[in-house]
Amino acid sequence: MDTMDLYRRAQGGFDAVLAAVRDDQWDTPSACTEWSVRDVAGHVVWGQRQLRAWAGGQDYAETAGAPGAPHPAVLAGTNPVETWRAAAVAELTEEELRRPVSLPGLGEIPVAGIVTLLITDLVAHSWDIGSAAGQDVRLPPELVDVAFTWARANAVRRPGFFGPELVPPGGADEQTRMLAFLGRRAWAPVPAGVSGSRRGGSHR
Repeated sequence: MDTMDLYRRAQGGFDAVLAAVRDDQWDTPSACTEWSVRDVAGHVVWGQRQLRAWAGGQDYAETAGAPGAPHPAVLAGTNPVETWRAAAVAELTEEELRRPVSLPGLGEIPVAGIVTLLITDLVAHSWDIGSAAGQDVRLPPELVDVAFTWARANAVRRPGFFGPELVPPGGADEQTRMLAFLGRRAWAPVPAGVSGSRRGGSHR
């Protein structure tokens, strides 16, 4: 699959998870520190709107959904599923994918690089929302591979971004290892009296 095919698959997985959230679960705390499920949805909407602006050569000044923002839920609205679907960017031209964007810490990269970043974002936040809503989220292996590769090269560990890397249990699958690298505990708690790995959370 090319980058946009992988991106649309990540969008489809996120959409399925989001659509399965019950009305009474939107304000449930998520794995992202201080963010509810609705906050995570708002952050993802923000990312899509940012991508659309950058692909069109425009600035994007909205910060309400940025990593570490206090209340991204405002961008999700009263119907996060419909808000997400209206914001989702499904197609980009070759010209748009080549357009340069300057990002703090990453320098100047083409929009295609932003798409790969957002694949990681969609994969991680599919799990964040699904786990908070009691869903068993199994991420496609090819998307886990893209997210893990991107994270190893680019993860920023500071408040509002990625939390400390966790140590997964022996024999953990690639999804669990990738999520642990991103600061997410995707395995059952260790029983009392047994040593275990650190807990942590992250926004991106």
